[in-house]
Amino acid sequence: MELLEQIKANAKECQKRIVLPEGTEERTLKAAEVILSEGLAQLILLGKPADIKAKAEALNLHHIDSATIIDPVAHAKKDAYIDLLVELRKSKGMTKEQALKLVEDPLYLATLMIKNGDADGEVAGAINATGDVLRPAFQIVKTEPGISVVSGAFMLFTNKPEFGENGLLVVADCAVHPNPTAEELAQIAVVTARTARNIAKIEPRVAMLSFSTKGSAKNELVDKVVKATELAKQMAPDVMIDGELQADAALVPSVGQLKAPGSPVAGKANVLIFPTLEVGNISYKLVQRIAGIEAVGPVLQGMAAPINDLSRGCSVSDIINMVAITANQAAGLMK
Repeated sequence: MELLEQIKANAKECQKRIVLPEGTEERTLKAAEVILSEGLAQLILLGKPADIKAKAEALNLHHIDSATIIDPVAHAKKDAYIDLLVELRKSKGMTKEQALKLVEDPLYLATLMIKNGDADGEVAGAINATGDVLRPAFQIVKTEPGISVVSGAFMLFTNKPEFGENGLLVVADCAVHPNPTAEELAQIAVVTARTARNIAKIEPRVAMLSFSTKGSAKNELVDKVVKATELAKQMAPDVMIDGELQADAALVPSVGQLKAPGSPVAGKANVLIFPTLEVGNISYKLVQRIAGIEAVGPVLQGMAAPINDLSRGCSVSDIINMVAITANQAAGLMK
């Protein structure tokens, strides 16, 4: 896919510092070898240096020494991170003793490094559950200003140039938030448009999806999407956003013209916003399995710094791609 190659090229230019908390995990190390040899990012591996080096040697990896390797239990900034964690969580009653234990957890250490400006992003989840990856992210890094909800976007490569942007669609939320309010759905639309710009490098045309197009059905579920569309337009007046639209009206020019004449998005949407998580998750998995569409993600959106969660069934190439995507996100958030 040409886009992934472009994402990697952008990552090489950006040279962001990406922390990998699962530093002794085999797929992570193999991915790190490629990332370091190709210069996609500056990597920080968390784990006991002796263990990482022994594993790298056993796997016949030759570039791991190029990474910064940090032992979560013993490193120069441990006391500073303890103080930072106590300060950030003092309203929750965090004690120094509790902080001492948490800063030795690689998933907490990674987020503290980001918060302290010592790393630009994180990729984890090869051996940790999503909740364990996201919990410290929510507590330490938190969401970006003006955004209260985190969501997950996928890039769908359809091989059908008549859809989206030469066959590419960016869709959300497919991974995180079960039933967003109208306000939250508007936020998801705005951050997904940003993902389309920063990662997919396309000018977003955002369709707010429903089972109704421009009032063709009356229901409180439709009302939510209508309100979300209005709010999203107010939040991002520079983005083409329209709704509510049915999927065919969003994607097919003839249907869009018939059902939503005059819409700047109908029939040519390249960003699709699902009304709930169940719709989004079911939809992307259906097209992935039945239509053979390549789905890249989830790309987590809405965090103050990019933190991405891998599937525990991820491949080495999945990790490489997600590190490159995370580097692009970090560059986009700094603009």
